[in-house]
Amino acid sequence: MRVIFAGTPPFAAAALNALADAGHDIALVLTQPDRPAGRGMKLTSSAVKQAALARGLPLSQPASLRTPEAQTELRVANADVMVVAAYGLILPQPVLDLPRLGCLNIHASLLPRWRGAAPIQRAILAGDRETGITIMQMDAGLDTGAMLSKTAVPILETDTAASLHDTLAAVGAEAIVAALANYATLVPQAQDDSQATYAAKLNKEEARLDWGQPADLLARAVRAYNPVPGAWTVLDGEALKIWAAQACSGVGMPGEVLRAEADQLVIACGSGALALQDIQPAGSKRMTAAAFLAGRALPPGTRFGVTD
Repeated sequence: MRVIFAGTPPFAAAALNALADAGHDIALVLTQPDRPAGRGMKLTSSAVKQAALARGLPLSQPASLRTPEAQTELRVANADVMVVAAYGLILPQPVLDLPRLGCLNIHASLLPRWRGAAPIQRAILAGDRETGITIMQMDAGLDTGAMLSKTAVPILETDTAASLHDTLAAVGAEAIVAALANYATLVPQAQDDSQATYAAKLNKEEARLDWGQPADLLARAVRAYNPVPGAWTVLDGEALKIWAAQACSGVGMPGEVLRAEADQLVIACGSGALALQDIQPAGSKRMTAAAFLAGRALPPGTRFGVTD
């Protein structure tokens, strides 16, 4: 098929590469404009832009698809289908109507569960045992279009948002290639809106650990917020990121240090306790709990999360 591809992060780049490898004619690649990133805040190209340039594909980076200029560019591409994956820009109705076969989205959940911006993280936070990839026909709603295919993926107890992202990116790439290959035989299935849940965008404040919550929930939060925005807490007035932790037994005041010996740093929660494994103090590198404790005494009764 002749394809317009729209996407921005590595999740989308995997699909772009798979479509190109499958022999589809990529008429145009859309990705978001370069953004400042890193400590130096240098303009940085998206993963999709880098993939497109490496393959010599036509590339465009409009700030919006609502302008006549952007829509003309899409019209000239004369595509059979537009494939969208984590693009980050709204597709207005004139754009949705342009391709002969419409616009298909690669969504990282089993719709209608976890519509929205952060389906991978929300699935881990909720304790879901599986998630997956849905290939759907796009409409004007937020991930509300008819579904063409669904591929389930188990969520492992060791999965972080990063590891699950990588798994889903590979599955999504395979799923969109299969969908285009079998397009004529696919039967669109309407979503059951009564079963829908919303995966709201992440923010740093929600990633602050509330030690009054159960340990298993906090352990999921650590996994879900890894790598972005990173679960964190406060110790002696300074922020401390928690990159890996496990729920364990223990009783005490929420945030209280129960054990701080050898490689054990165990903090009491609302129920149970959390054994911290990988930690990053403000201004330092990520380190093991053992390395953290080697340079800092934490007497019993010390409390995490206290800002006074």
